[in-house]
Amino acid sequence: MMLKRNISLNVLLVLGLFLPQLFCQTFDMLIYLKDDTVIRKAISDIDSVIFQEKVTVTDIDGNVYRTVTIGNQVWMAENLKVTKYRDGTDIPNVTGNSTWANLSTGAYCYYNNDNGNADTYGALYNWYAVNGDTDGNGTKDKEIAPEGWHVPTTAEWQELVTYLGGSSVAGNKLKSTSGWSSGNGTDEVEFTVFPGGYRLYNTGNFSGIGNYAAFWTSTEYNTYFTAYYYMLYYNSDAIDPYSTDERFGVSVRCVQD
Repeated sequence: MMLKRNISLNVLLVLGLFLPQLFCQTFDMLIYLKDDTVIRKAISDIDSVIFQEKVTVTDIDGNVYRTVTIGNQVWMAENLKVTKYRDGTDIPNVTGNSTWANLSTGAYCYYNNDNGNADTYGALYNWYAVNGDTDGNGTKDKEIAPEGWHVPTTAEWQELVTYLGGSSVAGNKLKSTSGWSSGNGTDEVEFTVFPGGYRLYNTGNFSGIGNYAAFWTSTEYNTYFTAYYYMLYYNSDAIDPYSTDERFGVSVRCVQD
């Protein structure tokens, strides 16, 4: 039934484009670009119309994520909110502050332990979950990303930042057009970063919602339990890399293999 409905919709759209020329050969079509530029084309100049479906990816929980192609990369256009590793093993949902601050294995939470934050902001993960460390031995045991996807390295994040003009301006192009306390972005490439905040590694307290967004990389800084993440701000157009304790709780975006 859904296939028939999609076909019918496409047929109607095509008819809507081409039927007018049967009655008026001078009919023009106006094409509006994202920067408000208008292109006027006569229907008679168009050889074909291609309908391209947006690609999505589904995690082990059944959550469906929008994706976006930016340069040579394909990214999730939403924050990860999966509660299981790829093989179906549960990722512990840790709510207690002191428990979170003393973790050495993978865990996730929602900001303020409120499940209602999941749809907009996704989940917050410590780096042990990103690395799939389930036994605290410092090695990768599980995968958190869906099949065919992975948590990006610092090099992959930097490729995105460079493609968007560098760290001083890329943040503004990645941020959503609403939801920030101030300094909303242009969301130029439909990456749609909302300010989901973070969870502090030393106290387990939540902070920064509305003002900051942070994303793990899969790159460890050193063997002293620190790893790299990227931060966006309410009061800046920038996006910057930092290293921090692996107990830090921040968001995750995945990139296609």
